[in-house]
Amino acid sequence: MDATSSNSRVVAAYRERTPASERLSREARESFPSGITHDSRRLLPYGIYVDHAKGPRKWDADGNEYVDFYGGHGALLLGHGRAEVVEAVARQMERGTHFGAGHELEVRWGALVREMVPSAETVRFTSSGTEANLMALRLARAFTGRAKILRFHGHFHGWSDHVAFGVGDHFDGTATPGVLAEIAQNTVLLPADDVDAVAGLLEADGDIAAVILEPTGASSGQIPLDGDFLAGLREVTRAHGVMLIFDEVVTGFRVSPGGAQAHYGVTPDLTSLAKILAGGLPGGAVAGRADVLELLDFDAAAEKAGQSHFRICRGVTGDSRCSKRRF
Repeated sequence: MDATSSNSRVVAAYRERTPASERLSREARESFPSGITHDSRRLLPYGIYVDHAKGPRKWDADGNEYVDFYGGHGALLLGHGRAEVVEAVARQMERGTHFGAGHELEVRWGALVREMVPSAETVRFTSSGTEANLMALRLARAFTGRAKILRFHGHFHGWSDHVAFGVGDHFDGTATPGVLAEIAQNTVLLPADDVDAVAGLLEADGDIAAVILEPTGASSGQIPLDGDFLAGLREVTRAHGVMLIFDEVVTGFRVSPGGAQAHYGVTPDLTSLAKILAGGLPGGAVAGRADVLELLDFDAAAEKAGQSHFRICRGVTGDSRCSKRRF
């Protein structure tokens, strides 16, 4: 069956009720690959085109009403068009949206993240979850002086080259089209939920900078993990000086106000957050240990000019300069 034909009575009924969505889908194909602007929009024979939404419901271009279980990729915990949110956004729109400077609300925003998320000693805001994960991986490599990243089959971490394979295919670690083989070679993929396999790899390979995962499991938790696995990861990564990164783009503020890490009582070194942080609008953040995010601090960098964590700490035992590292 292709995207335009089917003998299904369900599909026939869907087509009959959604002619406007079908028309918009045809028009969209003139501008967008597959006629979509996000992979999750792909539906057969075509997806709905929403006209408006309110609370837990949305209405398509043909006037059909739906209960919105998707909830803006899970970012709209308060539903669509919540009065207080609309009022706050409108008030800010009048004041401005891109000052190119600091402002009081970002200070309050950062303080709230630190208050809620256990790992968040300091915070750096980004524009998306992909950017947050890319920054977290770069920080882990810079802090440890190591090159490789350990990921798990099926776990999604955005669109950067480092994580663009091993999600729906290429579980053998080979690069997908457009990704350099050299990047893929510095990423190790393992099945999830096997702490012993992780421990064995970290014992055998001293060049692992970080382990990154979705803490409730792949596919937004549809392939679940449990707290025992997370606790085991925390133990083995700490023992080997490897950064533990929780990608809480999906789980942050949903599993609990402090994310999966608060619910399970397992604190990673770094945490990635995304658009729920901005009430469903574009936004994200890396939050985590102050000594790691200190790599982004201009004053700290000036003090350490000419030095690196690699030269100071890697392979050194009993060095007082390393004693404050919390691995």
